[in-house]
Amino acid sequence: MLNKYARAFFTRVLTPFAALLIRLGVSPDAVTLIGTGGVVAGALVFYPRGEFFWGTIVITLFVFSDLVDGNMARQLGRSSRWGAFLDSTLDRVADSAIFGGLALWYAGRGDDNVLCAVAIFCLASGQVVSYTKARGESIGLPVNVNGLVERAERLVISLVACGLAGLHKFGVPGIQYLLPVALWIVAVGSLVTLIQRVVTVRRESAEAEAAAEAGASAAQGGGNG
Repeated sequence: MLNKYARAFFTRVLTPFAALLIRLGVSPDAVTLIGTGGVVAGALVFYPRGEFFWGTIVITLFVFSDLVDGNMARQLGRSSRWGAFLDSTLDRVADSAIFGGLALWYAGRGDDNVLCAVAIFCLASGQVVSYTKARGESIGLPVNVNGLVERAERLVISLVACGLAGLHKFGVPGIQYLLPVALWIVAVGSLVTLIQRVVTVRRESAEAEAAAEAGASAAQGGGNG
């Protein structure tokens, strides 16, 4: 949902920065690796300590590398299967670090086993949602569905809630409750998205098999004629 519009906007904004990195001799793969490292560090250093505001600032600064590296590759005319694979793989690492950091907080000083479990569910469901699309496409299906909560939505909802919840330490009362609400929204939304994709793959699979059987029957009929 957000992917289509947010990516278009930030691509235009970040194009000059991507061009500058190219002039400095930085490669798209290096940006991907540095960006992921920054997200992982921000999530696993700050979130387990309850430093949600500063952790979110660090993560947000690095998360835009996901747009910068692709922009650089397009400007260089170097889009490749390897770059796409590396980018997609490290996206999963970054997402895991964010929800893993939240799970560590709730398992430790956050002292809430239910929310720890919800954070772990967000982590796991996000990976499975991505896997269903990749697996469906690998067997030749388009998986043509816009899920309710995809990666962009998961990141925006979680990071905005984390950043705002972190303002509690600056004296803003009651705002810390936004984070549990956001985690439940992401968890439920991810579950709905997973169901949407499974149903879509089942439908597309049945249609593909029916088309193949129809083609085989037509070929057999033509051979008999």
